[in-house]
Amino acid sequence: MSVEPLDIDTDPKAYLALHGLLDEPAADHVLTERELAVRAQTRDVVAHEVVPRAAQLDATHEFAGESVQALADAGLGGLIFPRELGGTDDTNVAYAVAMEEITAGCAATSLVFMTQMHAAYPIYLAGTDELRQRYIPGLLDGSRYGSLGITEPDAGSDVSSLTTTATHTADGWSLSGQKTFITTGDRADVIICFATVDRSKGRDGITAFVVEGGWDGVGHGQPFHKMGMHGSSTAELFFDQVAVPRSNLLGEEGKGWSVVMSSVVKSRISAAAQGVGLARAAYARTLSALTRLHGHRLPDEHNFALADLRGRILQGRLLLHAVARQVDTNPRITPGQIGVMKQSCTDLGFQASVEATRILGPYGDLTELGVERCLRDAKVTQIYDGTNEIQRLLIGRETIRAMKEFA
Repeated sequence: MSVEPLDIDTDPKAYLALHGLLDEPAADHVLTERELAVRAQTRDVVAHEVVPRAAQLDATHEFAGESVQALADAGLGGLIFPRELGGTDDTNVAYAVAMEEITAGCAATSLVFMTQMHAAYPIYLAGTDELRQRYIPGLLDGSRYGSLGITEPDAGSDVSSLTTTATHTADGWSLSGQKTFITTGDRADVIICFATVDRSKGRDGITAFVVEGGWDGVGHGQPFHKMGMHGSSTAELFFDQVAVPRSNLLGEEGKGWSVVMSSVVKSRISAAAQGVGLARAAYARTLSALTRLHGHRLPDEHNFALADLRGRILQGRLLLHAVARQVDTNPRITPGQIGVMKQSCTDLGFQASVEATRILGPYGDLTELGVERCLRDAKVTQIYDGTNEIQRLLIGRETIRAMKEFA
């Protein structure tokens, strides 16, 4: 087999044809006409504007700004936001479908894309009308980059142990501390920063603020060198007595925990969609490579392995759509219910990528085929937005509580 890049990387028509063949009626029949239209539009933009850049971004570690801007220019940057803020007022299912499509084309682009939404959503959720109008449109149209400042060197999954401190001043607060592993942190214009006003209060001291990346005292670290997601930057943020005006408080003082918990519902839909998208990308690339190698009569061992992958990807997609629909219709969805989706779908993305490299044998390691990129990109989805170990903990606790009620 030639080790040149696959046709789906160089020919948008080939990409669209293959992924169209891989659509599953069992999943599609529960999507609305609008959701199907969002998928078709996203797939078209991805085929023409995202996929052709993906391998280069991975090889050079260039930032995926042009790819994200192409998606924003197509009106896809604000799917779940109202029209008056520059969005399209679509469902969470439409967003999940779009995220899957973007990830199937370039996972790093999807990470930058979803971080824009992750930064905008807390402002929409807890900000004043003035804050919404000031910051959200720029995040949705791609003219400003956003970051979510939660993780610290000694506080990741346990948000209640944050040490970044907000101290009262005459005009608002003074913010001091450090954040790490922050997506787009090196270039963030708008930072949703979570800090404590009183460490002794634990989660009841957590408070959310909107901080501008250019303010005095805000420092941006250099991007980390990472295993995957090379087209997306991850960096530290530093806050040295940053003056934050009262108007940039999100919600109420001491209520930042609820902002975090409401926000992670959206971010975990994003991660789950990435898992399904990466699994689908690994499957499509493996099928394309095997067809180049064997023609259209694949050995039975490959057919069996691909059949297993197809079924698992369909299961993941159905779970993703079902939970996203539940979020649309039931705001009281539990952390365990969200956790089942996030953990299962991101595990799927990694496991499917491992299996795809196994099926291809020595070809699975070749960068030209892009399957090894899926594997490297997939690993971090099991870690961010709440590690999958944390998701299992949440699921287990929820199950035990239900059993106690039953007893």
